[in-house]
Amino acid sequence: MNRKDIRILAIHSLRGPNIWTYRPALEAWVDIGDLEESPSNTIPGFYERLTGFLPSLIEHKCSPGVRGGFLQRLKEGTWPAHILEHVTIELQNLAGMQTGFGKARSTSRYGVYKVVVRSRNEAVSRSALLAARDLVMAAIEDRPYDVATTVATLTDQVDSLCLGPSTACIVDAATDRSIPSIRLSEGNLVQLGYGIRQRRIWTAETDRTSAIAESISRDKDLTKTLLASCGVPVPEGCEVESPEEAWSAAEDIGLPVVLKPCDGNHGRGVCTNLDTRPSIEAAYAIAAAEGSGVMVERFIRGSEHRLLVVGDRMVAATRGEETWIVGNGKSSIRELIESQVNSDPRRGEEETFPLETLHIEREPAIRMEIERQGFGTEDIVPPGMRVLIQRSGRLTEDITDQVHPDVAGLAVLAARIVGLDIAGVDLVAEDISRPMAPQQAAIVEVNAGPGLLMHLKPEKGEPRPVGTAIVDHLFPAADSGRIPIIGVSGSQDTSTIAGLVAWLLQLSGRHTGLASRQGLYLDRRQVENTDSSHWEPSQRLLINRSVEAAVFEHTARSILAEGLPYDRCEVGIVTGIPAPQGLEDFYIQDADQMRAILRTQIDVVLPTGTAILNAEDPVAAGMAELCDGGVILYAEDGNHSALLTHRQQGGHAVFVEDAQVFRSNKDETGAILKLDGLRTTMPRHALVAAIAAAIALDIGPDLIRAGIETYAPDSSGRPVQGTH
Repeated sequence: MNRKDIRILAIHSLRGPNIWTYRPALEAWVDIGDLEESPSNTIPGFYERLTGFLPSLIEHKCSPGVRGGFLQRLKEGTWPAHILEHVTIELQNLAGMQTGFGKARSTSRYGVYKVVVRSRNEAVSRSALLAARDLVMAAIEDRPYDVATTVATLTDQVDSLCLGPSTACIVDAATDRSIPSIRLSEGNLVQLGYGIRQRRIWTAETDRTSAIAESISRDKDLTKTLLASCGVPVPEGCEVESPEEAWSAAEDIGLPVVLKPCDGNHGRGVCTNLDTRPSIEAAYAIAAAEGSGVMVERFIRGSEHRLLVVGDRMVAATRGEETWIVGNGKSSIRELIESQVNSDPRRGEEETFPLETLHIEREPAIRMEIERQGFGTEDIVPPGMRVLIQRSGRLTEDITDQVHPDVAGLAVLAARIVGLDIAGVDLVAEDISRPMAPQQAAIVEVNAGPGLLMHLKPEKGEPRPVGTAIVDHLFPAADSGRIPIIGVSGSQDTSTIAGLVAWLLQLSGRHTGLASRQGLYLDRRQVENTDSSHWEPSQRLLINRSVEAAVFEHTARSILAEGLPYDRCEVGIVTGIPAPQGLEDFYIQDADQMRAILRTQIDVVLPTGTAILNAEDPVAAGMAELCDGGVILYAEDGNHSALLTHRQQGGHAVFVEDAQVFRSNKDETGAILKLDGLRTTMPRHALVAAIAAAIALDIGPDLIRAGIETYAPDSSGRPVQGTH
């Protein structure tokens, strides 16, 4: 049978560190059939067609390590699975979900490959993979392919499924500080850190953002009252309930005035510089349609500014610009808005755009501004004449370095008065580099959950690291957001070791979670009595805000199928390398493959952490060189050659000798406990491994002995704890 196509046999979402990468990835099992005999250089016109579809593939370096490296491989001859990997990566990049990692490796089965790509969102990566398969086949079979439509579809997926830019910049800043993150919803709710050390963000709001403060910020009149009572300059104004009352208030305040919704946002419904009764009464209707009430305020002369306050400091500031069109004698104002304003690539409907698309039908304030200048939206503007479209809302110029300390201090004070830990403070001033009082500048709003994109992608000036500022606010310099995490993998007694280590941690005073093949535990309470050595129950421990330490048992199958549930661990234990039997469905057949799987546990040990390795298993002991942190070798036989060599080199060890458990480091050797008379039926191998982990966790000898004697797993291996 002659079959030259690409079939996707299975797709696995590796949501944590895995055998390929530290990051989440998508692994596809791909059958290329008889294309195994058709590398790219044997298919006439394939190179030209593929590069015609995706000219940006020239940026892929591939194994040559230079720009154009992948195209070089195409010319020399490479296989469809490898091509599929690169096309999937590039479609994700074109859709705005940047990645560069990928692998394609053959399996023991003819024509079947494992294709792996970095995946920031599983659904998007799956769609990109399927689209890549179709695109590659179109290039092979000399058929047309609509790349633009595919990229547009994927881009829509990215916009709807991936984190928004404000949230993403905070998560990226946390990653830069090695603070882990977990997305808690399909929206922008994200957990930074694990267990009791976690913090939560929702765009630019945090778990420190007071609900009361947020309610205050939405009530513009109450906000002004509180600010004024503390000496912060605000425009005089009041809430009104009718067009007539608005005009009366404007006369009392003094013309010109501003009308705006009491609880609006994004500048919608705001009309400024009003100085006639008809314009004020018309503005009342516009503001009333956007909020639950209407405010009249004194008009402050100057430019609009947005100051971002994080904690006790101002970290970024932008200045607003008015939006104008210029007539050409041919086009209507509506047409000019489309061609001169909405054509700006920075404008769009999604939050990834720093500026919003202007819609005349939806924004009566724009129509009113146009009418005040004597035009209608369908009127043609004479050549060269400028027409003001919008007075505010275009915050595009970074002016952080120009802000006077007095202005910054008042912005911080305003946020503190309202009670917000992160706030967007809007103020109007003619010169932001001068104090506010002499120029009669004023703070007009204090906003919760401010947008960050204006500071990340200003039209003018430099971007500001606002994500870093928020992360530093949530996590002081010495705080990584981590709890002690212990991972146990291997071939011997892993459930028993995990259970005993969890028990020792609990006795040391920490609320401890345990996810193992015997179940899911929170301290002494068993939450689930089914196999919990996989992703979902493990995540339940990491998001639990009461958990102070967590122990996880991992099997080779769970690592292959899902990856590890955490990014790094403090202690990683490998008790030995199991045989590959039972993993044939993953195309695992030899010892080298098993080593590659189990090394994942050691690859993720923190530089400040410790690997616990069985000295009596040469492959496990050999993983010491892979560990970023310290290493403790353990053995039942204190005279084992690998252990002795490790000790002679100054390495740490735990071993049995003369019926005692000893610990040894480069400075000293000392007994931890005597085995004679110890009330336990645990296998000695498991006992020594758990003791080594306890030492790495700074648990003392007395507590170790007490824990061993009070830990009594039942016949199924489940811990019956607390017999003391």
